[in-house]
Amino acid sequence: MTAGYNLPAKHVIHAVGPVYDPRSTRVPRQLAGCYRISLQLAAEHGLKHIAFPAISTGIYGYPIESATQVAFGEVRKFLETEQAKEFERVIFVVFSAEDEAEYLRLVPEYFPCDVQTPLSPKIAA
Repeated sequence: MTAGYNLPAKHVIHAVGPVYDPRSTRVPRQLAGCYRISLQLAAEHGLKHIAFPAISTGIYGYPIESATQVAFGEVRKFLETEQAKEFERVIFVVFSAEDEAEYLRLVPEYFPCDVQTPLSPKIAA
């Protein structure tokens, strides 16, 4: 984790995702670790918000649907822990309209909400 310097964020947590290999069982665990460790670091440093890009889905070739499931699964597990009690918001940042559509399609599976609250107060897509 470093200072955000001239960015609009006070801190940057650096996470290098894995290169996608459909034959590897380690790759999903490695991707999950990027999200899990980033969330833990943020909580340990008292941060209340965190934003994630779609890690590994660019030049590392991770399919957006699979990567989104890993991301949502890890964030969901973390938000259910005591360590996450101070978190106010998790933001997912995507590059394309297609990626956004996939995120929005999967959000209800991992973060169900009622009609009155379109998205969980801790999740923004």
